[in-house]
Amino acid sequence: MSVVEDVRTVVQDFLAPELRELKVRVDALEKRMDERFSQVDSRFNQMEKNAQARHEQVMFAIQQLADYATLAQRVSRLESKEASH
Repeated sequence: MSVVEDVRTVVQDFLAPELRELKVRVDALEKRMDERFSQVDSRFNQMEKNAQARHEQVMFAIQQLADYATLAQRVSRLESKEASH
């Protein structure tokens, strides 16, 4: 055998199976990471929906307070006009 054939044999007999095994392990890790990232994305989406719902509730409450303040001012003006007559 020549040196090239010896090297080829070593690569085929030892390195090629090792490389295939490493590829399988990397593929499995990638799959697990994809699943985890998917779970995290799902959680963030749910948190975003919850935050949006709370924001809408707060904005509604603020609008109600603003409406009440406007109404209170109008009533106050009417009362002052009524008192002056």
